[in-house]
Amino acid sequence: MTLTKEEKTVLLDALLDMGKLLLDCGAEISRVEDTLIRLSHAYGAERADVFVITSIISLTLEFPNEEPLTETRRIYSSTGTDFHRLEDLNRISRSCCQSPLPPEELRNSLQKVSEGRKPFSVILVGSILAAGAFSIFFGGSFPDAVAAVVFAVCISFLQKHFENYQVTPVGSNLLISFFIGLGAGLLCLLIPSLHMDKILIGDIMLLIPGLAMTNSIRNMLGGNTISGMIRLTESLIWAFALAGGFMIAIRIIDLLS
Repeated sequence: MTLTKEEKTVLLDALLDMGKLLLDCGAEISRVEDTLIRLSHAYGAERADVFVITSIISLTLEFPNEEPLTETRRIYSSTGTDFHRLEDLNRISRSCCQSPLPPEELRNSLQKVSEGRKPFSVILVGSILAAGAFSIFFGGSFPDAVAAVVFAVCISFLQKHFENYQVTPVGSNLLISFFIGLGAGLLCLLIPSLHMDKILIGDIMLLIPGLAMTNSIRNMLGGNTISGMIRLTESLIWAFALAGGFMIAIRIIDLLS
């Protein structure tokens, strides 16, 4: 495909959009770099130099007999997990590698994927099922599972609320774990037959950054040491914030009882 100078500029911007969306959906670094390189070659680039970490994407395209095009994109949020959108992005990537779309159409397709987030109802149902199932799996009774489900609903609404106000993952984990831990403790004081640990173990599974930690190890094993270390450090800080919120809440409940 032969592109004009303006189309190449649009292409560079669209490729950075693709990389940002992949990171936002939870893709590992190697997948992001490989996707951008393959797409660059599909659109006629002789060489594509890509540097990706969790907060920055830098891309340089070299077309035959032309000056290189370079752009850097700052990524402010790459902590999500959305396999539905990730599948859509993979489909667009494979399609463009076989038959490249015009750069403007590619950018429009990515914009549609960006706007197509999972419905809140799906997140809510998934949280309810996970919290109740984990509570019973770890030895909780049916009333414990019901209580875990109630707090799972609270977690979903709190996450949505903090996301709207752009609270950092560390701050949201700390606040959510504190409020949920305090609520579960007070409920157990009112209903002594409930088990606070079984309720919390069901709800904590909704907050643990397990996938981010797994991806960090995979990045390091794949040679992306810097990105892996950054993501691992972030995951551990989120986990410490999560544990800290529950610990403070449990301490307050101990004082009240």
